Amino acid sequence: MADCQIRCITKSQPNGGHEHIVAVGNLSTSDGGWKWPTQKVVASIEDKSNSFYVIDPTTGKRADVGVVRPAHGSAYLRTYADGLWNDNLLSLPNC
Repeated sequence: MADCQIRCITKSQPNGGHEHIVAVGNLSTSDGGWKWPTQKVVASIEDKSNSFYVIDPTTGKRADVGVVRPAHGSAYLRTYADGLWNDNLLSLPNC
C-alpha cells in the first residue's frame, strides 16, 4: 500500500461556484507526478490499496484523506485531522 501526498486539486468550476473536486494529484517532479480522478481515489481508499493525505500549510500537520458517503449523492473526499473532518483539500492549488 502506498501512502500518497496530495498537493493539488482540480475543481469542476475552477473560477468559483460549487466547489466540487473532480481530480487530485501530486505533480511534483521529484515524485514522478500523478493526477487521479476522485472516483479512482475513492475506490483506492475503500479497497485499502492506497492511503492519501495533505499537509496543512499553516500548521505543517498531516491530515488524512477519507471518503464521505452522503445519504444522497456521490461519495466525495474530505480530510480528517485531530479527530475532525475539515476542508484542507479546498485550500490546495489547482493541478
